[in-house]
Amino acid sequence: MVRAQEGPRARYREQTRAEIKDTALRQLAESGAGALALTRIAKEMGLSGPALYRYFSSRDDLLSALIRDAYDDAASAVARAAEEAEAGELGPRARLHALATAYRAWAVAEPHRYLLIQGAPVPGYIAPDDTRDRARAVLGPFLPLFADGSPGTSHSALVAEMTAWLAADTAGVASWVAEYAPDAAADQRRAAYGLAGAVLVWAQLHGSVGLEAAGQFAGMGHSGDTLLTTQLDQLADAFSLT
Repeated sequence: MVRAQEGPRARYREQTRAEIKDTALRQLAESGAGALALTRIAKEMGLSGPALYRYFSSRDDLLSALIRDAYDDAASAVARAAEEAEAGELGPRARLHALATAYRAWAVAEPHRYLLIQGAPVPGYIAPDDTRDRARAVLGPFLPLFADGSPGTSHSALVAEMTAWLAADTAGVASWVAEYAPDAAADQRRAAYGLAGAVLVWAQLHGSVGLEAAGQFAGMGHSGDTLLTTQLDQLADAFSLT
């Protein structure tokens, strides 16, 4: 009898949590993370403050849930693009563009969610440890593209650091490479190439897409798509991706 009651209760709890998150996302879109307040959310939903705290213990707890969801959705968008690129038998350069385009499309469509996962959303906030793995899931599909590349000597310092990172493996980086680029995992050189490329593409995505999502391209004579395409081609050239 107890188990029968737990099912509907658990579903109601998840539905309420989802509604709270939806309300919070609307507030984020309207006013930014700094204006997010549990009391305001409770008022909009017709709940008391204490009732809301049964679902999220604090504003930071709610922010963490939203950040996890954002990373997961971004990772899903990139993963779908990777599957479609593989099915279409695209080459490494075309796959790079496909994955980055999917990431940019997600970020531009929901800039308030993208900005939530880039840096600290509010002063003093500390993201939970599990967001690292979620961020790695976004970048994972890029690893095999660069593992098969051939970076020039200008990237030797970065490749050396990635090689040292693999050797130390203090953060499970070898397992990360093995999950997304299993063919390269046993070859330290290729694994380091994959990591170097992933770090570089992350920096370029964050720079270009971050500026666009924040509205920094308004009034300028280029589109976000054109800028990102140019940067990706330069990166593909640097790794001799065809």
